[in-house]
Amino acid sequence: MKSALNIIIAREYLERVKRKSFIISTLLVPLLMVVLMFAPAAIMLLDTPESRSVAVIDDSGKIAQRLKSSDEITFVNYSQPLDSARADENIEAIITIGPKAIDKPNSSITVYYRGAPSLSTDSYISGQLKNAIEDLRLEAYNIANIKQILEEVNVDLSYPTIRIDKEEETSTSSMLSYIIALMMDMMLYMFILIYGSMVMNSIIEEKNNRVLEIVVSSVKPSSLMLGKIIGIGLVAITQILIWAVILGACSAWLMPLAASIPTAETDAEVLSAIGQLSDFGYVASLFIYMILFFIGGYLFYSAIYAAIGSAVDNVQDASQLSTIATMPVIIGIIASMSVIQNPGSTMAFWISIFPFTSPMAMMSRLPFGVPFWEIALSLVLLYASFLFLIWLCAKIYRVGIFMYGKKPSFVEILRWARYK
Repeated sequence: MKSALNIIIAREYLERVKRKSFIISTLLVPLLMVVLMFAPAAIMLLDTPESRSVAVIDDSGKIAQRLKSSDEITFVNYSQPLDSARADENIEAIITIGPKAIDKPNSSITVYYRGAPSLSTDSYISGQLKNAIEDLRLEAYNIANIKQILEEVNVDLSYPTIRIDKEEETSTSSMLSYIIALMMDMMLYMFILIYGSMVMNSIIEEKNNRVLEIVVSSVKPSSLMLGKIIGIGLVAITQILIWAVILGACSAWLMPLAASIPTAETDAEVLSAIGQLSDFGYVASLFIYMILFFIGGYLFYSAIYAAIGSAVDNVQDASQLSTIATMPVIIGIIASMSVIQNPGSTMAFWISIFPFTSPMAMMSRLPFGVPFWEIALSLVLLYASFLFLIWLCAKIYRVGIFMYGKKPSFVEILRWARYK
């Protein structure tokens, strides 16, 4: 049995790792991530701003002269009526300002656009109008240097944050923790669905080719199912490890560059993020826990996918039944959005302990710091649930692989699980 299981694992693993699609996707995904990180900055550098003329019809006589033009937007004080400005095709937008705009701006200002405005254009015009009206209101108080006083009073608060729940004080960044939690959650969600579906599709394909009937004559159905799950799971882990090496190499190159920026010119939040990413123990523990929860989550859900694949003859029927496996994952992802907002809440604790949602929820909590006993309890329950589920799904699998021509109901599948 042991040798047969090893053969099945090796076959499932090598068959997929040698495929060109695996090699290409493994190399392209990190490259795509880097491109997505730098694409916005590259687009902004390459994008040449277009000059737009904005006519200002100001009946208050005070606001138009305070609007400052930019490289993209030029404000033109327009003395002619609105209809005349509409007819001028060189004008992209028109601002009409009523005589009471300073006291009642919302009911006194209207902006007309030729076509749908861009967010940047609308934001710039809104900001200029707001600044002009605020300046005029401040001047009405007739206090010398009031604007300068307000600027001096204004505080741009940015401070480092330090964790004290460790032996050594280490920097921490709530924004970075949020981003890491979101990324790990999405990665786990993606891997569980992709590789769980891969197990299901593999079983359906071999069932249609009648390969399973030959294989089970020499291998127990439970060993065959477990071999497929482990073999495909090792493919996923291989991909994760390759990505970790690539991203680790990129981080080792980028972190010293980021850390070399002078402290006085760097935002404290950025410095905290750099310090957090520079903490090897923190990064290593996150990666180890991610692997453990990925393996547990994958094993847990792939057993369900394997049972579904054995019960149907085609992908169309499988897609309907796979809702059984997909819905808890989606619920876990939705719940994780709330967990990220408050990772220390009672709800977050129970969601991260319940096996159906624990892989996603615990991934959301880990970057913020979780007591070890909670992580250990979550892992023990997850892997124990997998052992129970693999026993239950193996009973469905051994009956389902010999069923052809009829899509079973959910009640029938449960009946298979009760067979001895």
